[in-house]
Amino acid sequence: MSVSAETGISRPADRRATRTLTVTGLNHALHDGYTDLIYVLLPVWQAEFALSYGLLALLRGLYAGAMAGLQIPVGRIAERIDGKIILIAGTALSALGYVLAGFSGGVIGLGLALALSGAGSSTQHPIASAAVSRAYGAAARGPLGIYNFTGDLGKAAIPALTSILLVVMTWRHTLLVLALAGVLVAACIALWMPAVGKGAEHKKAAASRRERAGRGFHWLLAIGILDTAVRMGFLTFLPFLLRDKGASLPTNGLALALVFIGGAAGKFTCGWLGARVGTLRTVLITEGGTATLIVAVLLLPLAPAIVLLPLLGVMLNGTSSVLYGTVPELTPPHQTERAFALFYTGTIGSGAIAPVIYGLLGDALGPTLATAATALTALAICPLAIALARHLGDDPKAA
Repeated sequence: MSVSAETGISRPADRRATRTLTVTGLNHALHDGYTDLIYVLLPVWQAEFALSYGLLALLRGLYAGAMAGLQIPVGRIAERIDGKIILIAGTALSALGYVLAGFSGGVIGLGLALALSGAGSSTQHPIASAAVSRAYGAAARGPLGIYNFTGDLGKAAIPALTSILLVVMTWRHTLLVLALAGVLVAACIALWMPAVGKGAEHKKAAASRRERAGRGFHWLLAIGILDTAVRMGFLTFLPFLLRDKGASLPTNGLALALVFIGGAAGKFTCGWLGARVGTLRTVLITEGGTATLIVAVLLLPLAPAIVLLPLLGVMLNGTSSVLYGTVPELTPPHQTERAFALFYTGTIGSGAIAPVIYGLLGDALGPTLATAATALTALAICPLAIALARHLGDDPKAA
């Protein structure tokens, strides 16, 4: 049996790993697209049900809350049930939620349907990330970056598809079409994804990893929470900063698109960069670059500030792929799903809370100083990364 020089695993295992990454990436794109298509439908639901902005926010919150709140229980369930079964069931449940949303006759039914769909989406981050991690073993950082990147593809593609479908059919029929896509993805998981196994089946591991497992995870989680806070805080103020520099509404839209394009590229590339130069060096590069570029955007005129935005997007989002790839190294093998669940819950919660905190800071100090505070937060991550590096096997010996 031949062995891959790059990954150090056998060719059949290579093929299984590729199938795992392909199917979980497809599933990630679907669920992230499901999450963001709600933004497209909010104006439609407002007209249909005469909803206030508060109720519209509540609808979005029901989906996000169910998804975030159930990830840790899902991680625990995965220690007793094959993760592949959980992933199939979760994807089917998300699709069912959108079917029920399409048949809903009022805001209560719509809210319950969205909560059900969000509950289904709670399965994909912890289970799929752990599946990719186990499939690639020590070479998982780059593939986890690709898995992370596929979510951005779904965020771009599915809301765009929803907008097109709404032109040719009602929103109820649109949701049925999107639910059918979910059923097809669940079928792909059932047919082509290799078995993940129960977390309890992965208790045997190398002694070196067992000694490191669990130590340092709190540093990693803290970095993830602050990194997400920087990203969400900066994006909250970016349109206002550019407006004050003279940007029109279309220019603002272009600027945000440039940040998101750079962010997708950062997720794709920084996982591999972390595997090459280590977590510490990569985090210092991305967070230091983030702080520097945020300050540059604050100080420069409109045109050069916009030119910097794709690179800033790379730095803003690149850290996340490195962090996701580091979770397995700090986790006992049989608790990988639980660790990913905790990590994703922390980062998603930070994404919800950080804009509020920075928004209050913006009310008190103005958008410029509040944005400068996001740059300081990025710099505050650097000493945490140094503390984390003591618990990693790659960074002390990074070439």
